[in-house]
Amino acid sequence: MAIRRNTSNRNSIVVKKLREQKLRAGLPFMININELSSNQCYLEYPNGVIKLVSIISSSRNINVIRELNTSDANNLRKRLNFSL
Repeated sequence: MAIRRNTSNRNSIVVKKLREQKLRAGLPFMININELSSNQCYLEYPNGVIKLVSIISSSRNINVIRELNTSDANNLRKRLNFSL
């Protein structure tokens, strides 16, 4: 169990660093969570906006399903232990 916990913590740290790097560089950060369909994800933008998107693999396009309101965006970040 200790090995699994250490690996999970290490992965979490790596994801948080990557998120910070992407947002600081002005790029969106892709958030994949199990609750979404396999072709859906969230995109978090440097200005704090988070959008639920669907990826259309055949055309390599992104379809915006909805933009999360501030409360929903903050709740998602809180669930994932991401800072604002």
